[in-house]
Amino acid sequence: MTSTRLWTPGDWNALFGFGTNILVNLLVLTGLLRFVVGMPDAIVFGRILPAAGLMMFLSTGYYAWLGWRLMKETGREDVCALPSGISVPHMFVVCLVIMLPIAQTTGDPIKGWEAGLTWIFVQSFVLIAGAFAAPWIRRITPRAALLGTLAGVSVTFIAMRPALEMFMTPILGLTCFAVILVAWFGGFRYPRNIPAGLVAIAIGLVLAWGGAALGFGLGGVGLDRLAASFAQIGFHPPVPALEHVFGGFRFIGIILVTAIPFGIYDLVEALDNVESAEAAGDHYPTTRVLTADGLVSLIGCLMGNPFINAVYIGHPGWKAMGGRIGYSAATGVAVLVFTWLGIASVLLALVPVVAIAPILLYIGMLIGAQAFQETPKGHAPAVILALTPHLAAWAKTLIDGALGAAGTNAAAVGMERLVGMGVLYPGLAVMGEGAILGGLVLGAIAVFIIERDFVKASAFAAAGAVMTFFGLMHGPSVGFAVTPGLAVAYLMVAAFLLLCARQEGTLPGWMARR
Repeated sequence: MTSTRLWTPGDWNALFGFGTNILVNLLVLTGLLRFVVGMPDAIVFGRILPAAGLMMFLSTGYYAWLGWRLMKETGREDVCALPSGISVPHMFVVCLVIMLPIAQTTGDPIKGWEAGLTWIFVQSFVLIAGAFAAPWIRRITPRAALLGTLAGVSVTFIAMRPALEMFMTPILGLTCFAVILVAWFGGFRYPRNIPAGLVAIAIGLVLAWGGAALGFGLGGVGLDRLAASFAQIGFHPPVPALEHVFGGFRFIGIILVTAIPFGIYDLVEALDNVESAEAAGDHYPTTRVLTADGLVSLIGCLMGNPFINAVYIGHPGWKAMGGRIGYSAATGVAVLVFTWLGIASVLLALVPVVAIAPILLYIGMLIGAQAFQETPKGHAPAVILALTPHLAAWAKTLIDGALGAAGTNAAAVGMERLVGMGVLYPGLAVMGEGAILGGLVLGAIAVFIIERDFVKASAFAAAGAVMTFFGLMHGPSVGFAVTPGLAVAYLMVAAFLLLCARQEGTLPGWMARR
């Protein structure tokens, strides 16, 4: 019988590559929490990171076990464990779309953390319950709608801030960006196949600390800050955070607007990545994978982690590199040590945030490009329509921030005055609220109109009317008759599309007889 080895030489390659990927993600999310959301270090290093480390340890350990089980059942030695970790798109969404606005509105970042925990709590159950519904959801929703609304998030809330930060410190930002681009888009290989993200961070370190030694102060690094970072070194095991999880339910109306559609996206993304693994020769049960993602995310959430777990794309790459099952479990152990001992604080003091910004911009570019690359060419207009609500939401966020810094707000300035200056604030507010679902519905309507399937387009318009009426889209929170006028407009669109279908003779028989 074929042996089921727990470690192979190829696992070293996969461990270094995959481990570096996980490390960069942890540095990015730590920077987002501290420098964007304004989360206190005691919460970041003492509560959130330890809980995130526990979640990833459970996830990578489980997928290593699942790979070992598949290896034992099939008698094959080339089985590769599914890669998993914190979902990168969701990392930005929960920080920038959920935690940051609530922290700014309430003036308390802890409330933002609580809202993030509740967001993951809801998403975890969407994943668990949706494990059986995922194939149906994927079948009825056009890919251009799903990827288009995600592209909207990536272009606005993921890509724009790091792009602006890069041009504020161009010596660091643009240099590190070039390092990323030539490798990840240009296919350039660095010596000994060192990951491009690690090379960019290393160059950022040299430039920032070299500049600091010469008195230029690039990247905000300094010996004082580095010395202060050692205060977080210590043993920080996670502790239950139930009161904070349920404390976030006060924001449930705002949370549902994004948690449900992103939970659905998780289902589709997991299906795609499991199919990718099967194409590479490793068949994993989809329902078990989705249920595991939901359960480990729920455990992490209850311990204080506001980030969702996900199966990563890239299984065929780690398998081709020689990775089997050991790399997954070893990565989990390394993450546990990294997060429970507070080592992240020292690394963040060493690494300038602007050196990480190009990685974030690359992710935004990649996700945005995927919406066009992975959908039919003719659906490109639908992708554009799906991302427009996010442009509105982003513009409104900037305007609110600028007015808030000036000690005022849009209502105080006056809507007529803003409109007179070309700032269509009321339109931004309505279009941008619930942008995830709004983009998905608009994108789906456009796809089916392009395909001349007016009945399905009408069905999505009718669904948009219902969700708009209850505030799931185009509304600041869930409620009753939130934006009734717009709901009626969607119903009128649905009726018009049915008339188009009738004109073309494509109405279903039961409709045509009425």
